[in-house]
Amino acid sequence: MRKHEIIRTTKETDISLALCLDGTGKSNIDTGCGFLDHMLTLFAKHGRFDLDVCCKGDVEVDYHHTAEDIGICLGIAFNKALGDKKGIVRYGDMILPMDEALVLAAVDISGRDYLGYTLDIPTEKIGDFDSELVKEFWLGFVRNAKLTLHIKKLDGENSHHIAEGAFKAVARVLKAAVAIDQQYADEIPSTKGVL
Repeated sequence: MRKHEIIRTTKETDISLALCLDGTGKSNIDTGCGFLDHMLTLFAKHGRFDLDVCCKGDVEVDYHHTAEDIGICLGIAFNKALGDKKGIVRYGDMILPMDEALVLAAVDISGRDYLGYTLDIPTEKIGDFDSELVKEFWLGFVRNAKLTLHIKKLDGENSHHIAEGAFKAVARVLKAAVAIDQQYADEIPSTKGVL
């Protein structure tokens, strides 16, 4: 089983997170932010990752530190759970429809952190969640998971559906990329011999 647990405490957040890449989509999420709870539950379900997250953050200020720090912890856990990356497919991509919204996600488990983000969420808020924090979450994740991720809105104006489509699409491309290709189970999928 490829899994990792992390506890990270700062002056702004206290987070415990457990991730299993080879799970069934079970989750237990309590971030103090209903929208983020919903997005992480979708992420676990659509990636078939088992995910437990508990965060006590300074949500009386706003959700910035909570969103960013959970992204950081999830990225660290993802990277550690992958280990040496032997046998992984490495790449994944898809275009996901979420009602009228259409979102593209593509990933390369490259060892190089880069976020190509053109999600263009049209409203400043989704409920009480600042829309800009979707990007902050994925930045924290990508930098610590050490992978290349592109997320792009192709169509749609419903902010909730665009964000939801992104979380679902990213989960599915990550699951495809971390799948083990049995033909190459003992190989690193790179001419460099390392990712």
